[in-house]
Amino acid sequence: MDGLASGNGYSPTRLSAVRIIRSDAPRPRSPVVYESSVVILAQGRKRGFLGGETYRYDASNYLVLTVPLPFECETEASPEQPLLGLSVRLDPQTIAEMLLELLESAPAPPSPSDVSRGIFSTALDPAMAGAALRLLQCLSDEADARVLGPSIVREITYRVLRGRRGGALVALAGRHTHFGQIARVLRRIHSDFHSNLSVEEMAAEANMSVSAFHQHFKTVTTRSPLQYVKTTRLHKARLLMVQDGRTAAEAAGRVGYESPSQFSREFKRHFGHAPAEEAARLRSLYSDTRQFAV
Repeated sequence: MDGLASGNGYSPTRLSAVRIIRSDAPRPRSPVVYESSVVILAQGRKRGFLGGETYRYDASNYLVLTVPLPFECETEASPEQPLLGLSVRLDPQTIAEMLLELLESAPAPPSPSDVSRGIFSTALDPAMAGAALRLLQCLSDEADARVLGPSIVREITYRVLRGRRGGALVALAGRHTHFGQIARVLRRIHSDFHSNLSVEEMAAEANMSVSAFHQHFKTVTTRSPLQYVKTTRLHKARLLMVQDGRTAAEAAGRVGYESPSQFSREFKRHFGHAPAEEAARLRSLYSDTRQFAV
């Protein structure tokens, strides 16, 4: 992992679905957003905090985000023992294809009934560790990455699906489960974060009443729909300022804020710093700001 990382933060690899994570310093508890992904660490430790729960992921436990989620995270790392890991993006279409194949075999695929939130951590077993190691090995060679890499990414998804918490992926792929309907709305929010989506429009997208949508949305994300939209916009704006050099006013407009002063107030309340201060702070932490992600 250290050889594949190009610096602190997130480094791209030869596979678009896979990124290397590196940090040579501890990071205090702060707001983050992870995409739908599997995060496997080989060294160092992270703790995620959401809705009163703590999710530990380290060399013994990996983290799964079945939907894109804002939460808080802290990192344990040092220059002598940097945090090293990889993030593998989850693809709902791939999960659905696997479920069709599993229906023809025994044992039956896991039930989606054990799903609550869109985040969990679980023990890193030898099969998952072996798949992660083979993925890292093939990423060092262009031909291996192109030919073998996609099948190993698929295997990692399969290992999550057949694991103890695999029901969460079953629910994610299900078009008619409450979890699957909420997941579809979350993907819409992240693609149309600058639009003024109303709760009524989001509920219609999920094919639910407003009251049922609000209840199921909060179960998955621990936030109300409007709180989630606001948090997503603030993280997207921060990314625009850090990576694209946008001013606070420009970033606010691009993510759908009509009032720059309201944006600044809500940004400082969420991140603990004024927009310009936060952008400068993050630029000082990353020599290549492309490695900073929401």
